[in-house]
Amino acid sequence: MQVTTPEVGATEPAAEPQTAPRAPRRRSWRFAVVLALIIGLCGSGIGLYLNERNTREQAYELGIPSSGDWIELEVTAQDVDPSAQRLALYVAAIPHGRLAAGPDSQAFARPAEITATGTAKATIKAAEGEAAAPQVFHAETYGGTATDYPFDRYRTEASFTATSGGTTVPVGLVFTDADPFFVLHPETTTAATGTVVLDAKITRSRSTFILAWFMIAAMWALALAVLGAAEVLYRKREGLIWPSLGWMAATIFALIGMRNAAPGSPPIGSLIDYVAFFWAEGIIAASLTCTVLSGIRTEHQQRREREAAANGQ
Repeated sequence: MQVTTPEVGATEPAAEPQTAPRAPRRRSWRFAVVLALIIGLCGSGIGLYLNERNTREQAYELGIPSSGDWIELEVTAQDVDPSAQRLALYVAAIPHGRLAAGPDSQAFARPAEITATGTAKATIKAAEGEAAAPQVFHAETYGGTATDYPFDRYRTEASFTATSGGTTVPVGLVFTDADPFFVLHPETTTAATGTVVLDAKITRSRSTFILAWFMIAAMWALALAVLGAAEVLYRKREGLIWPSLGWMAATIFALIGMRNAAPGSPPIGSLIDYVAFFWAEGIIAASLTCTVLSGIRTEHQQRREREAAANGQ
């Protein structure tokens, strides 16, 4: 019997180097990309918010007279009601020059009367030595249709005059916008009689546009998701899968709640309904009905097969 021994100095083959798994590094890279995307989206949202806030806080000086003795009208757009076709304007009167009781005083040195004409006339009266009480009056909106939501736009017009002691007093407007659902783009014209006319274009705010487009996309996404799930259940010849049916039925009512939560409460039959809501509800209802009918047929077929197998035994 011959026994072989390894030679002295012989070296064993070197083991192949083991490479470290790359999965953790790849996962960390994906996490960094997702985190950067989230930070970018949040930063863009904050930037859009700050831009819209600064735009709303901006005051527009319109029709400021060259005379030193004049009445400043601080006009704030508070609420646009498309269904009633009116705009609520908050008006405050501040005297300047010899009309004021003192420097930087809001009290009038002599009686004055400011008339605002919109849907109806409104009068702001100031007694001598007193400040004028602010007042809300309504101007008419025209040139738009509420069912064009969210692309509806309107125009409004209101005129302002002021008198003191039977003499016309120059007036100027400082306009601000406080309605969260609309943006007013003001213009002014000054008539020869001293009347200042506020002419403004009214459009939906940027946030309303963004939310309306999101709702349209979400409605179609949910409708197509339900349609895809119904197609899978039909092809697999599944029976009545109650969790799936419950989800489909709940989506119908979820879309109704989403539609009713649209900013500005658009009327039924608006553009957003014909673009997304009606179609989404129809697709979901049809998918649910077809899934139920297919499931009932499959359940009956499976029951007959079980009965036939039992009778065969």
